[in-house]
Amino acid sequence: MAQTTLSIRIDTDDKRRFEAFCRETGMNVSVAVNMFVKSVLREQRLPFEITTDPFYSEANMERLKKSIAQMEETGGTIHEVPYDG
Repeated sequence: MAQTTLSIRIDTDDKRRFEAFCRETGMNVSVAVNMFVKSVLREQRLPFEITTDPFYSEANMERLKKSIAQMEETGGTIHEVPYDG
């Protein structure tokens, strides 16, 4: 079986953490990526579900718009929410 090289761009910190994970599980990055590729080819799908953040769903955006309108009509108190991110 002939082999080739796959070159990808990845965040530096993500790469470091992924390499550490691979070491902790007894493999290297190449083995982990090959496992991923084989899984995709065998199952003909990604081996995980791709989802979006539900905060940005249409239903939640409508709810937020209604809440904003209600607050503007009736007055209200805006509370600051601390953000750690």
